[in-house]
Amino acid sequence: MKQFLHEKDCPIRDVISKLGDKWSLLALTSLEANGTLRFSELQKSIGDVSQRMLTVTLRSLEADGFVRRTIYPEVPPRVEYCLTGLGHDLMPHINSLINWALDNMQAIMDSRKSNKRR
Repeated sequence: MKQFLHEKDCPIRDVISKLGDKWSLLALTSLEANGTLRFSELQKSIGDVSQRMLTVTLRSLEADGFVRRTIYPEVPPRVEYCLTGLGHDLMPHINSLINWALDNMQAIMDSRKSNKRR
């Protein structure tokens, strides 16, 4: 039986906790699909994320090395976000999860409906 470390340094717990929220996955997926985006463009592409939540999410993704933030010294300042090499390396794994979800969405919805009836 595989055991997981019950410590703060567990790599599985650490990565899943950082990427397990919906905003991180949506931000990464949007950046992969659209390339480099300004903050407002990224927010529009995701849709229902608040400015505050997207800011927190992008800072976390930047701190972990998945996203690069570039500030241009213009008036007003222009800020763009793009995936780093590490972010691009992660995307095939995220895309596998997305494809699995798409392939199994109907079965999941059917299961939810049948469990509500109980």
